[in-house]
Amino acid sequence: MKTKVSNIKNVLRRSTGAGLLLIIVAALTLEATSLLQNYFSRKGLMEEAQLRAENLLETTRLQILDATHQAESAVRNSIWIAGWCLDYPDSLPVVVRRIVEDNPTVMGSTLALIPNYSRRLPWYSPYFCREGDSLVMKSLATAEYDYPSQEWFTKPLEQDSGVWSEPYIDTGGGEVLMTTYSVPIKDSKGRPAAVLTADISLNWLSMLASSELVYPNSFQVIATPGGQLLVLSTGYVKLTTVDELDSRMDDTANFDRLITAMRAGRSGNIPIRRNGENNQVFFAPVEELGWAMSIVIPDDEIYGDIRRVRWLERFFQLLGLGMLVLILRGLAKNQLRYQKVNEKKELMESELKIGRNIQMSMIPNIFPPFPERKDIDIAACLIPAKEVGGDLYDFYIRDEKLFFCIGDVSGKGVPASLVMAVTRSLFRTVSAHENSPQRIVMTMNDSMSDMNESNMFVTFFCGILNLATGHLRYCNAGHNPPLILSDRAVELDVKPNLPLGVMPKMSYQEQETDLDFGDTVFLYTDGLNEAENSAHEQFTLERAKAMLDQRRNAQDHLEEVRKAVNKFVGNAPQSDDLTMLLIHYMNDTSPMRSERHLILHNDIQQIPQLADFVETIAGEKNLDQSMAMSINLALEEAVTNVIEYAYPEGADGLVDIEAILREKTLDFIITDSGKPFDPTARPEVDTSASLNDRPIGGLGIHLVKRIMDSVSYRREDGKNILTMIKNI
Repeated sequence: MKTKVSNIKNVLRRSTGAGLLLIIVAALTLEATSLLQNYFSRKGLMEEAQLRAENLLETTRLQILDATHQAESAVRNSIWIAGWCLDYPDSLPVVVRRIVEDNPTVMGSTLALIPNYSRRLPWYSPYFCREGDSLVMKSLATAEYDYPSQEWFTKPLEQDSGVWSEPYIDTGGGEVLMTTYSVPIKDSKGRPAAVLTADISLNWLSMLASSELVYPNSFQVIATPGGQLLVLSTGYVKLTTVDELDSRMDDTANFDRLITAMRAGRSGNIPIRRNGENNQVFFAPVEELGWAMSIVIPDDEIYGDIRRVRWLERFFQLLGLGMLVLILRGLAKNQLRYQKVNEKKELMESELKIGRNIQMSMIPNIFPPFPERKDIDIAACLIPAKEVGGDLYDFYIRDEKLFFCIGDVSGKGVPASLVMAVTRSLFRTVSAHENSPQRIVMTMNDSMSDMNESNMFVTFFCGILNLATGHLRYCNAGHNPPLILSDRAVELDVKPNLPLGVMPKMSYQEQETDLDFGDTVFLYTDGLNEAENSAHEQFTLERAKAMLDQRRNAQDHLEEVRKAVNKFVGNAPQSDDLTMLLIHYMNDTSPMRSERHLILHNDIQQIPQLADFVETIAGEKNLDQSMAMSINLALEEAVTNVIEYAYPEGADGLVDIEAILREKTLDFIITDSGKPFDPTARPEVDTSASLNDRPIGGLGIHLVKRIMDSVSYRREDGKNILTMIKNI
């Protein structure tokens, strides 16, 4: 009996020991698994935080550059007229008023004369700024403000170039936190005469610190070359200094490392301890301005969810240790696999959602886009087949011309969306300083071909519409021909050419046509005509044409087409990205035929006839003598250029001068049948250089460009056609 009891005790002892050992092993296994999961979860959350921070930093950089570039362009485009008006100080307020009126990003502008430059106005600085919905004129020439001592006035004169000031609160001018772009203005003798500025309010930066983009308690810091810091949080912007912020840091060594790295123009991530809490600081430079941006995210917000999950894990571990170890281990492994898959799925969905938001924010999505204009009506839509897509469209107005494009990247999903982003950015970059659709497309093709390791290509259509004349120049790169809607819908005649990215150094052919009042250009991707229903029938272009025959405003027009496609497709899954762009041209002052005509022989003795020609037009349009003389001077330069260079010496040729009189513009079209010659292609003349250093020629067309508001050239049917437009 004692032996049996002893055996039972031994069995129980061994079973208990084995059970305890198994429980200890299971506990250690669960703990190790928890630690491993925590490690990779923290790593994943840190990578997600870094990705989201980098996306926001890039978005902030692009918006800052967009605002500053607009301000710089506004000032630079006004330098010549400001110099022109120096002899007429009473006209200087008109210059700064136009800068503020025509540029929504500019909140204020002044043209400040150098003290005692004008005997009549020793101190003169008219300042226009926005107050609510109106423009208010102030004078900065006060003893309290002392504008000649301000940084925005002294610095451009010292450096003899355009400069951005350090952020400041302008208590005598705009009364808000701002930064100022200033350029020196010189008179006709090359002497510094004044400073022209454009102020940008920095209060709008608080909108970029929205909690929806990163984390609720995160904030941004922008460092300037002068050591000032802009602290951006939801709803406010605060101006401070490095020393003031350093005093609040628990970890001054890492803070000094951060400031050094930001000043050096580097990007990366440095941990900082602040107010007893650990934070992650992600930073990147704004190289164009010498600024540096950073985002400060508390560790508690990055890893807060993990800490709550770990307490739940402890509870389930204790509960699971009371169950059969083998079953628990099997269930734990299955659950672990499920958790990892689910986390990856959620992370992927989150990243795709962020990617979709970023992608849609890159294209114009507010309609009507130009509510103040009555000559154009635009509507567009982009509907990706997946979370992100490869279609794109874009448009903007520069120099009274509508630059627009539409494209379709081969493939779908994330790779196509990345190519789409590159294509759209290239279009904006190249078209910002290029006025030929052919050269825009060729430059984009060369850039995309050089970096096309994935062998993806883009069908692309680029157009430039002159809003004053209705003249449309365009270049196609393998895209579907747009439709022109007049009394009916017809396809635009396009050369197919190769898509972008297929082969570098390709030659693309530019084409042109004219739009009449009421004409509409409808551009689309093949997601429209190839949309399929459940029976695999395609929507076809003919159905689209039937919808487009009905006249509506642009947005309603586009909405009707979209509804028709949805009704046709029904419950069938979307097979391809669908993009449509509709441009309705409504300039009722577009081309009238010539009211005045003059034909000259290529004889310099006939030049005086131009004066009578211009005098007749000036009388009819009630132009003042100064404008009439300027127009006559520009016409003489252009016609003399044709007489001297278009025809061989001794040959008789004709110069056709056509004047189109409009309500707000005068269009002069000079046509000759001589040898091809584009005077606008000559490089700009450096008028600041000495006579010995300047190349011969070029001053004539330089003068014409200064007088006229638009000068363009084209070769058509063996003729040189130079179009000059003057706003009246």
